[in-house]
Amino acid sequence: MKIGFLTSGGDCQGLNAALRGVAKTLFGAVPYVEIYGIQDGYAGLMDCNWRKMEQYEFSGILREGGTILGTSRQPFKTINNFDDSKNADRLTTMVRNYHRECFDALVILGGNGTHKTANALSQKGINVVTLPKTIDNDLYGTDYSFGFDSAVAKATDVLDTLHSTAAAHGRIFVCELMGRKAGWVALYSGIAGGADVILLPEIPYSLDSILEVINKRNESGKNFSIIAIAEGAMTKEMAGQPKSERKVGDISPGMELVRVLDEKLNQDVRLTIPGHFQRGGDPTPADRVFCSRLGAMAGELVLKRKFGYMVALQGDKIGAIPLADVAGKLKIIPLDNEVLKQARLLGISLGE
Repeated sequence: MKIGFLTSGGDCQGLNAALRGVAKTLFGAVPYVEIYGIQDGYAGLMDCNWRKMEQYEFSGILREGGTILGTSRQPFKTINNFDDSKNADRLTTMVRNYHRECFDALVILGGNGTHKTANALSQKGINVVTLPKTIDNDLYGTDYSFGFDSAVAKATDVLDTLHSTAAAHGRIFVCELMGRKAGWVALYSGIAGGADVILLPEIPYSLDSILEVINKRNESGKNFSIIAIAEGAMTKEMAGQPKSERKVGDISPGMELVRVLDEKLNQDVRLTIPGHFQRGGDPTPADRVFCSRLGAMAGELVLKRKFGYMVALQGDKIGAIPLADVAGKLKIIPLDNEVLKQARLLGISLGE
């Protein structure tokens, strides 16, 4: 068997652990397997940039962040773009290179855009197995994506650290966290980090609601507040506007909220944006276990020649879901989500 591995889209913790899980399963099951590392995601598949990997190369990478294969973003909307240098569109080029190299299958690790391209390859007859990677946890069909737990741990550490400096100076801290379309990271880290207000893309917020929370805390002797805001959060007024009119130039939602609060409050308001800090560093133990389980299942699917599936966590079991059921679908936080309900019971404001 000749298998190509590639990691696509944004990096995150756990990619190497997942690669290791697939490789260990394949190498341990059959003596004749060859694994080729495709460099820099789909770009490597288009450029024939790959190399045969040895078994030892998957040792010692369980705890390493990033990806030993490199990665890149190749937007799905560009896969039908014609490339003069290759005399074909991007999708056709990838299919052609797959067959020229005589790969038996591709194991692809990535998020939403990656899975749309993987599904397109599968529909062209390419043998594909995928693993769900995204810190945003917004990939449809799986309860969790790997990288999410590690990102929440990083974001929680930032929120934890802000408490002491906020209390010392009586400040309002706004912490802008990743999550442009789905607020899973902000919700979970906000609860874990003791945020007083959590603002999510799924729930447009009212400025008056935030001011009420801050004023009540000040009146009760708590002269500081922590606000966790997802990078895709917006006000109720903005949510009512056409999408084309929602942008505020180069000002992020966190920056805009700080600007407005600074005008409304007689109190120091500061912004913290941990940014890519959230997707860097080592994976948590939970993610290492999760990635190992996903990798083992992906390896099993390859061995059984069960292609066109994404490995997924559903309940407490690792299973597989057809790529066609995943591609193009976004998993946002449902408004009846239990964690939202419990956050409200804890006295956390969601800006409603």
